Amino acid sequence: MCGIVGWIDRNDKHTVKDQILNDMAATLRHRGPDDFQKWLKGPACFGHQRLIVVDPKGGKQPMIREARNESFVLCYNGELYNTDEVRDALKAKGWTFKSHSDTEVVLVSYMQWGKHCVDYLNGIFAFSIWEEKRQRLFLARDRLGVKPLFYSEHNGGFMFASEMKAILAHPDVAPKVNKEGIEELLALGPSRTAGYGIFNNLSELRPGHRILWERGTLKVERYWNVKSEPHEDTWEETVAAVRQLFLDAVKRQLVSDVKLGTFLSGGVDSSAITAIAANKYQQDQMAPLETFSIDYKDQEKFFKTNAFQPDRDESYIQLVSKENKTQHHVMTAGPEVLVTLLKKSVELRDLPGMADVDSSLLWFCDKIKQHVTVALSGECADEIFGGYPWFYRKEDKERQGFPWIRSLKERTGLIRDDVEAQLDIEAHMLRRYQETIDETPLLPGDSEDVKQHRYMSYLNMNWFMQTLLERKDRMSMGASLEVRVPFSDHRIVEYAWNIPWEMKFHNNQEKGLLREALRGILPDKVLFRKKNPYPKTFHPDYTKGVCQWMEEILTDSNAPLFELFDRKKVKLLTETKGNSIDTPWFGQLMTGPQLIAYLCQVNYWLKTYNIQLV
Repeated sequence: MCGIVGWIDRNDKHTVKDQILNDMAATLRHRGPDDFQKWLKGPACFGHQRLIVVDPKGGKQPMIREARNESFVLCYNGELYNTDEVRDALKAKGWTFKSHSDTEVVLVSYMQWGKHCVDYLNGIFAFSIWEEKRQRLFLARDRLGVKPLFYSEHNGGFMFASEMKAILAHPDVAPKVNKEGIEELLALGPSRTAGYGIFNNLSELRPGHRILWERGTLKVERYWNVKSEPHEDTWEETVAAVRQLFLDAVKRQLVSDVKLGTFLSGGVDSSAITAIAANKYQQDQMAPLETFSIDYKDQEKFFKTNAFQPDRDESYIQLVSKENKTQHHVMTAGPEVLVTLLKKSVELRDLPGMADVDSSLLWFCDKIKQHVTVALSGECADEIFGGYPWFYRKEDKERQGFPWIRSLKERTGLIRDDVEAQLDIEAHMLRRYQETIDETPLLPGDSEDVKQHRYMSYLNMNWFMQTLLERKDRMSMGASLEVRVPFSDHRIVEYAWNIPWEMKFHNNQEKGLLREALRGILPDKVLFRKKNPYPKTFHPDYTKGVCQWMEEILTDSNAPLFELFDRKKVKLLTETKGNSIDTPWFGQLMTGPQLIAYLCQVNYWLKTYNIQLV
């Protein structure tokens, strides 16, 4: 993977464009530490931080190619999983290639098909192409939003980057957050509305969208979405189709010129990916597949069974690793490092995040990077096949608004009265919720039950899945590790979208259909275990650590946190160590200690980014 950044300055007012570009690109060095290249000509300048995965020599960027008396300049972040097929199609139209990189295939695809090139690509990507003589910029992001892309229009110019921090590094962009941005943070954090960049004059290109910017005129288009159609396959045909699509997605994503491994949590999703990958390695007579799991210091001592984490993962991990002959690594994190990395997690997200759910993943990815450069992970299966309790639990389905935000009282109860009086936090949350409901593709004649399932699936795909994909991208790239997510293959998503809930919830079990499709790939003990989320620490020293951090903030009379939150209420929450909040206030894992950590992250973000609340 890589980090991309670009800037079109039509007024050419900056005399130090080269230095500004260098400063912007330097903020993305973690995304691509292997190489930095740039291209500046006329009003345009582009930078590329590269993590080398395929074709070290042939994939250098920015990549330039000429045709039809026009120069095309590409900056690309991503991986194609159908490179050979697209290259063959282009060769049939007379194009030739100098490398075996997917980078060149993406560039030539645009030269052949223009903005419709994205329709031919299977992969995860965010890229820009500049047509030098026409002075036109094209931007595109993959269908599910695995790879990030942000942009800003300023003073007749345009800039874009893989992460917000690169745009904020430009002298024309100030870190200002207005009323709507504050409501977004307080009502929805750590999730975020797709397309909304929190900071003033900063936007995100939504998944499945593309941009044409030409001489100051911006046009944003949607090129992909799920489409509602009747599902006419039988049960047996549906099981077979899901199995085939998944097998093909995993095998495609095993292509790499550098060492590759898999995350292995002992759950259905990562275990299935591991089994398929290990089998492929054995068939090709390669070295054993390397697999990785995270654990926490003294977890066996402090682990507490709950509705979201019914048991521990160790025995399942050992079973999958043993059956598939993988070389397994268990990484054990101490509570102190989870607290320490909360700050870097904010810097990588450019926003307050998921507390130790983020920092533990960052630490984990850093340890994995010491062994491999690419890893496959099981994200997206739960959102697509109905793995979360809010898909089927009555109380979750009937909750007003987003089901993973169980109550706003933990948020609004801590906010200063004068601040709350100026905001309408609940209305903001419900408005964003309704916007997604209204956008959901429906089929004429859908029953009310079918509509409700489509709404829940669309909410998960556009919100919860985006939050987790953002987490996985930022934390993995923060460790310069490329992570691929086979369940995000758009062919799987398109097919699963129309499968009736009764099939997905086969035998009244979450992901029941997916489990049936994986019979024979995994042992039944793993295949039919109850879902367990990404593990969190239960160590009291983690709670102690975040409380100590908050106590330091409480003694700071200038702490920016208290421009928004009531100091006395935060102090009381800290003194009780968050024990008053035992039900997750976001997702499945974020209880009292995570709320305290989140507030610490908010303070760090406001202070470090020098946020101006306007």
